[in-house]
Amino acid sequence: MTMEFGVQIGALGWSELRDVAQTAEALGVHTIYFPDHLIHEGPERNRMGLPAYDPMVQAAVTAEATKRVRIGHLVLCNLFRHPTVTARSLATLDELSGGRLVAGLGTGWTETEFRMAGIPLPDIGTRLRMLDEALICLLGLWGREPFTFEGEFYRLRDAEMLPRPVQRPHPPIVLGGGGRGLLRIAARHADVLNIISDIGRDGYISVPHAAKLVDDAFRAKVRFVREEAARLGRDPRAIRISNVAFTAAITDSPAATRATAESFAGMFGLPPDAIVRSPLFLIGTPEECVTELRRRARDWEVAEFVISFTGVDTMRTLAEKVLPHV
Repeated sequence: MTMEFGVQIGALGWSELRDVAQTAEALGVHTIYFPDHLIHEGPERNRMGLPAYDPMVQAAVTAEATKRVRIGHLVLCNLFRHPTVTARSLATLDELSGGRLVAGLGTGWTETEFRMAGIPLPDIGTRLRMLDEALICLLGLWGREPFTFEGEFYRLRDAEMLPRPVQRPHPPIVLGGGGRGLLRIAARHADVLNIISDIGRDGYISVPHAAKLVDDAFRAKVRFVREEAARLGRDPRAIRISNVAFTAAITDSPAATRATAESFAGMFGLPPDAIVRSPLFLIGTPEECVTELRRRARDWEVAEFVISFTGVDTMRTLAEKVLPHV
């Protein structure tokens, strides 16, 4: 099976977003994702000074501009919206797109934006329990019968939600994260698991912590979620594994690949060879990238590869010269 190709788009203005979305669709991109933040913050709390557009509006604009590509979020912050509001918005997007929504949700983690906005940020254990309940509510609200739920955080009584999603029984559920608590929730609920470094407890992207997500660590997370799903009675293969590369650099020679990897090696405290094999990166010539992604498909069971959008050229090269051969 050919690996599916996703693009996560952040701070594009509206006319550019439409153009990029249509280009992505023409190139055969499978899914366009949007992040959900009040500010864009890079490693070590570095504010990026980019506009943080409403991801529901971004998804709606993209749905109107395209016909086939799937549309979703990596990932919506559960703490920003009550599950009933999330359920309504996502069902609306599924109807608007003609059944192309993927429903991405996570705990929330960027401590800076919560402090800035005065929104409470509970400890990670509480956030995980809230996410688990929110997913139960989401699926219940999308059902055909009135939904009642008495949880620790959310209480619904004879709740009915119209519109319901076009996709039945519900749009695919995408969860993003890397800690064991999130992986346990993914084992219960997720159709797609996007594995990143475990940053929920820290509240920011710590470079030394992110550098721990190396080859063996990624495989261990996949193995853990599969085992947990089997323990719960789910088919462990029903969960598709997604890998997002926050830096994708297509080079023109092996020497350039080595030089690019070396430029990141010191920052992350890893040897260049480990940078090339890190889930955080995709660095190489088109041929080297094909080899590396085939390895990730084989060793990590990656079924979807996502890049952070940095320009049409990289997206085009991946779509035309790399992904068709994986």
